[in-house]
Amino acid sequence: MSLTSSWQTWALLSAVFAALTAIFAKVGVENVNSDLATFIRTIVVIVTLGFLLAVTGQFQAPGTISGRTYLFLFLSGLGTGASWLCYFRALKLGEAAKVAPIDKLSVVLVAIFGVLFLGEKLTAVPGIRHTHTYFALEETKSGGWLPIKAPRKESPARRMRRET
Repeated sequence: MSLTSSWQTWALLSAVFAALTAIFAKVGVENVNSDLATFIRTIVVIVTLGFLLAVTGQFQAPGTISGRTYLFLFLSGLGTGASWLCYFRALKLGEAAKVAPIDKLSVVLVAIFGVLFLGEKLTAVPGIRHTHTYFALEETKSGGWLPIKAPRKESPARRMRRET
């Protein structure tokens, strides 16, 4: 399997670009209304994707797309727009290092919504070792957020070995 056909590669690239988006957007909203900044960003996305589709020949005749597909893409577009408006407003008001981790709560919500609405099952990601270690975010005195590792529960067998 090539890197370009691996969902893990695309997911990692998505994370990198999302991180860059937060930094670029924070600077971009400094001297402009956050809703206007979102509109400008949307135009850039539309032009870029239109160019990509034209160059790669991936346009599809509108009549070949089902009504159900249009409905859910429309709903997805509304969700995207609402998310972007909220995100840019948060960046206008707060620091990127504080806004982005809260925004990424969407990762947890996607997992929950996937189970509830799509019937998906949660499993460990292949290639990532499952450790039963949980992380949380702790607010620092300066107002930033740091990851903290929850203490690991000791198994009864390990406790017995340690005590003997």
